[in-house]
Amino acid sequence: MSTERTLFQKISDREIPGNFEYEDDLCFAIRDIDPQAPTHVLVIPKVPIKRIGKAKLGDQSLLGHLLLTASKVADKLELEAGYRIVINNGPHGGEAVPHLHVHLLGGRQMAWPPG
Repeated sequence: MSTERTLFQKISDREIPGNFEYEDDLCFAIRDIDPQAPTHVLVIPKVPIKRIGKAKLGDQSLLGHLLLTASKVADKLELEAGYRIVINNGPHGGEAVPHLHVHLLGGRQMAWPPG
């Protein structure tokens, strides 16, 4: 197992700058550096899980916390008209960083299908 710290761990530790919107003991939320909507925030667990497909039963509480945090951040950012939550899994799913994170997108009408 690699001990290489992920980009998100380095941001959490303030080694790399991030535009923080929220932080608690379990996760943090930062603005995406390549936004795909007027509001594009990443909700990231401090303890890395490689991807949703690698999550274990013991991660269940943390996964729920990430979704509830995304909702809290959406309220803070006044996304009353709606928003989309996305979790990418693997290269074909659009995963760019191998550290699970939730995309919170809003501020415009979302298209369907999303891909």
